[in-house]
Amino acid sequence: MLFNYQALENSGKRVVGSIEAVSLDVAVGSLQKRGLIIASIEPAEKESWLSKLRFGSGVSNKDIVILSRQVATLFEAQVSALKIFTLLSGEMENEVIKKSLSQVADDLQSGSSISKALAKHPALFSEFYVNMVKSGEETGKLNDTFNYLADYLDRNYEVVSKARNALIYPAFVITVFVAVMILMFSVIVPKISAIIVESGQQIPFYTQIVFGISDFFVDYGFVLSVALVILGFFAIRYTRTTEGRAQWARFRLNIPYVGNLYRKLYLSIIADNMNTMVLSGIPMVKAIEVTAAVVGNEVYRQILEESLLAVRGGSSFSQSLSQYEEIPGMLVQMIRVGEESGELGSILGTMARFYQREVINAVDTLVGMIEPIMIVLLGVGVGVLMASVLIPIYDIANSVGGSHCHHRHPLVRSAGLSQYRARQRQ
Repeated sequence: MLFNYQALENSGKRVVGSIEAVSLDVAVGSLQKRGLIIASIEPAEKESWLSKLRFGSGVSNKDIVILSRQVATLFEAQVSALKIFTLLSGEMENEVIKKSLSQVADDLQSGSSISKALAKHPALFSEFYVNMVKSGEETGKLNDTFNYLADYLDRNYEVVSKARNALIYPAFVITVFVAVMILMFSVIVPKISAIIVESGQQIPFYTQIVFGISDFFVDYGFVLSVALVILGFFAIRYTRTTEGRAQWARFRLNIPYVGNLYRKLYLSIIADNMNTMVLSGIPMVKAIEVTAAVVGNEVYRQILEESLLAVRGGSSFSQSLSQYEEIPGMLVQMIRVGEESGELGSILGTMARFYQREVINAVDTLVGMIEPIMIVLLGVGVGVLMASVLIPIYDIANSVGGSHCHHRHPLVRSAGLSQYRARQRQ
């Protein structure tokens, strides 16, 4: 979404411009990071009710990977920056990217640097991305920088999407299973329980439990649904606070097995980010600061921010990380070796590739485990429910059949016997 703003620089100069951001808060935060004092800010155009239904920026990580590849290729072909962004803005099908690149081209024509022009669009270009481009401008290696960015984003996209896709399958299966169970308990079981209760047969204990759960869903299902909606609303609001984000991040890291997958994922992001930035000539302090902003987990963000303070105070990066149990000792030792040998960038690259392989292996193992576990759990759940309902019905059928046979009229029994003897004589 595009916002128009009026602001003051530290020198007192008045600045008027626009910025692309996913929300007003993000836009304000981005402007304040540039050292601007905001006088006014408002959406460039009113949102329609339809646009409010859209979530996110509408731009995937894959789109940015492709864009970076295209920019790098054009830089290698000695095409000017203004020509590159003008050309790409005319070819993009995604309206968000198209509008942003057009504004970048306008800023470049006005004399802005590429990094400053990209910084106005935080929904597309992260702080990490902008700092990498700034480093490329200072070193004169923009084509290498955009290739680095495309490689990094490609690796990051592959690892993150693989981890996310591994969790979609069990989430979908569990959701469908819970929905079917709720439907069974709310609609089908009550009708069966009425028949069983009216029969006057003794109901087994496990069947009484199933009927009790069914009665709860029938009597309090609406209240439960409202309570869950309210609880979900406050839970989402809580996770948007600093404390809530930290609690949610720590909870995800402590989930059995899945938490280990998340740890390796964030460690790979940290190592890969810092490897890319250090090799590009960005100072260590700035690399830690930017990595903390883009790591995507509140626990590791706090660790990096506290480490940043320690590094600014004269401590080494490895020493500052050694006090946190979330950082493996092997990674700390490797960073220490890199600091002592002056090969920190390459060692961080080695650790990034190691953790990326670990994430992929963990995902493959998780996917292999999920399917049989899900089949067993679903089979046990459905089996218990069906047994609890069908066994009493079977007992009723046997009881009714036996009582009919036992109370049959004597003439009917003698007629049956006569027919049997007649068949025997034939």
